[in-house]
Amino acid sequence: MPPPVSATIRPMAAGAAPDALTVSDLNLAYRVRGHDRQVLRSVSFRIARGESYGLVGESGCGKSTVALAAVRYLPRNGRIRGGRILVDDRDLMALRAEELRQLRANTVSMVYQDPGRALNPTLRVGRQMSEIFALTGLSQADSLNRAEAMLRRVQIADPRPVLDRHPHQLSGGMQQRVAIAMALSIDPKLLILDEPTTGLDATVEAEVLDLIANLRREVSTSVLFISHNLAVIARMCDRVGVLYAGTLVEEGSTQEVFNDPRHPYTVGLLRCLPRRGRRKDHGRLDTIPGFLPAPGTRVIGCVFAPRCALADDRCRTNEPELIDLGGRRSRCHYHDRAPDLPRVTPSDLALADGRDRASAPVLRISKLAKTFGVGRHSVRALTDVSIDLWPGETLGLVGESGSGKSTFARLLLGLIAPDNAGSIEFDGKALPGRIHERTPDQVKALQIVFQNPDSALNRSRAVRDLIGRALTKLAHVPYAARRDRLLALTRAVRLADRYLPARPRQLSGGLKQRVAIARAFAGDPRIVVCDEPTSALDVSVQAAILNLLAELQVERRVSYVFISHDLGTVRYLSDRIAVLYLGRLMEIGPAERVFAGPHHPYTEALLSAVPTIDGQTRGRVRLEGEIPSAINPPPGCVFHTRCPRCLGDICRSQEPPLVESDASHQIRCHIPAAELAKLQAQPPPG
Repeated sequence: MPPPVSATIRPMAAGAAPDALTVSDLNLAYRVRGHDRQVLRSVSFRIARGESYGLVGESGCGKSTVALAAVRYLPRNGRIRGGRILVDDRDLMALRAEELRQLRANTVSMVYQDPGRALNPTLRVGRQMSEIFALTGLSQADSLNRAEAMLRRVQIADPRPVLDRHPHQLSGGMQQRVAIAMALSIDPKLLILDEPTTGLDATVEAEVLDLIANLRREVSTSVLFISHNLAVIARMCDRVGVLYAGTLVEEGSTQEVFNDPRHPYTVGLLRCLPRRGRRKDHGRLDTIPGFLPAPGTRVIGCVFAPRCALADDRCRTNEPELIDLGGRRSRCHYHDRAPDLPRVTPSDLALADGRDRASAPVLRISKLAKTFGVGRHSVRALTDVSIDLWPGETLGLVGESGSGKSTFARLLLGLIAPDNAGSIEFDGKALPGRIHERTPDQVKALQIVFQNPDSALNRSRAVRDLIGRALTKLAHVPYAARRDRLLALTRAVRLADRYLPARPRQLSGGLKQRVAIARAFAGDPRIVVCDEPTSALDVSVQAAILNLLAELQVERRVSYVFISHDLGTVRYLSDRIAVLYLGRLMEIGPAERVFAGPHHPYTEALLSAVPTIDGQTRGRVRLEGEIPSAINPPPGCVFHTRCPRCLGDICRSQEPPLVESDASHQIRCHIPAAELAKLQAQPPPG
């Protein structure tokens, strides 16, 4: 067995440039109710000048705490109990207040996960950005000019109007680019990115990642990139560290760690991902059993032992050292056996196809449209969308923000009424547009699982009440039968009985989402709208939720409308995929057909923007500008202003019809499907 290495970072060679960040034997605790709860345990890593370092792990592993410690932004109850942090070879803990302020102003910048909360909502963007340059002594006019130049640098083509707006008037992608522009205004030596692309569309995410990579090359900025999206880390980072329960369990080059992991936790994380081409009928995703230990839990032996299939008595009593494996490190007694970790879910345990195409569609949508009034303007959010949904089928709905996905979902649920021309039929009968006009059975038949269970669940109610309230609507069912049904439902979503008296605040994100799913299924729905149900979840929790949704679908023959910007997840769960752009249906067809092509040029751009964990990337198709305003959509094909394959006058003047390329696959494009296939077999334009 290779010898253990010291957890302490070795001294820098004489004459070498100092590392951008050095974390050595860092122990950190939060003081809670008079007790110290340790959250980081002897964490050590270094980021060289110009290097990009990824930090991955489940929520609660301590990733964001590392980032906050690196700029001394810890909350008041955060205490560093040991170790050192060096930023540009300066001891962070030894700096006085003014020295620390200068370090933050000139050397290190941080971009937070939610730019909407990081930007001051009361100040215009220009005011917030110009302050950075005004502090260096520039005049107000020169500061605004520098701010405008920075926005151009982050690929905002028309920055003047952006400078005049408040943050809430910008899209999420635009807000994130403003936040990155502010962080890069000082040309930092170290840039810390904490989940900078979570919640962004695939195209916007790709633009943000391209921007970070380009600027890193331009100014040799070092990057600490924190994310639970392993594919993004694979694309962006030279090296990666895997953090579990505050302990660094594996570290090495990103390619080595992701292609040949040597810790059971890393192996488990990678198996949770729906790999390219993987679908629910190919087998269920693997999961990591159990849960993270609570902060402050006394650890004896290996911290991962309670969840590890390789663990034995040695693991439970002796803490493993961080073993040097020749340029990479692993904290595992049996690192050589880690790649052969037994699966929790057998890979050959596939789910039978629950679709029933022999019967009539459960939902028939014809020329569905929705127009909103905004001041004196009319906004066409959805235009003549026609879709059928069969029993037991999953329809994936994709498109950028503003494409009409959420409007479509709200129309199905009756939260808003469609325009008079369109119609929705449920089980062959007209479905009233508004929910208060629908019968109780129709209301129960269509349910929704929201993206954020925190906002969807009443924090003051126990789990049994949240789920049981839906069951009380079943007046004809006796109380004892409702109680039995409640227990059967919670067990169906793998929610242990001990969680029934708990409040949502006492549950993890994955458990809260299980409660939301159980509540949606309480009334035996026929159709469930899943609105980004896994986007904010760790990959391990995401895999469990996807498996659960697939199993429930087969058991109950329920149909899903699955909305997501994660195309890998959409491909895994969906039977058919519909692509929306500016309220128009641009493409619809079987999932594998849509992914295999030929694609609509917009679908082609979406697919090319998705990073993959295995490094198999499509040629990137770049879209110019942002999605146009729905108040004044472009004439002709609404996509022509951004389309890299625009034909000219015909695209600018005539809207193309939705044409069938082959059985059940339709594309709205002036370019014939056969010609699209030839074009897309060549390197992408631009």
